[in-house]
Amino acid sequence: MQEQSVIQLSTRGQGLYEFTAEVARFVGDSKIGAGLLTLFCRHTSCSLLIQENADPDVKTDLQEFFSRIAPEGLEWVSHVSEGPDDMPAHIRAALTQVCVSIPVTSGQLALGTWQGIYLFEHRAQAHNRQIVAYLSGD
Repeated sequence: MQEQSVIQLSTRGQGLYEFTAEVARFVGDSKIGAGLLTLFCRHTSCSLLIQENADPDVKTDLQEFFSRIAPEGLEWVSHVSEGPDDMPAHIRAALTQVCVSIPVTSGQLALGTWQGIYLFEHRAQAHNRQIVAYLSGD
């Protein structure tokens, strides 16, 4: 069996946006008991993460880390037509991932106790983002 859907997420600028509940709802509605879920981000300036969702300091520290390794205002950057945050956003997305796979067991995401699914928005402005969710299994 297979199921596919597009999850729409609205961001308000840079940050981590948890959408575990939306993904869990898609999996629960699918009637697939055991399988593999693939999430694919259809953008080049944001990414996907599975990360701790208990302590908000984790999100704060991740954002700070990425702002330090790919800051705005790098002198050598030539891609500036879409704003000073665009090329750093592409670098951050290249260092993370746009696709994640999660096992499904007994009709539920096989995430660990403190794991959540996040869209990591790397742009300063608000965006509407799309995540393709594809689930196959029995």
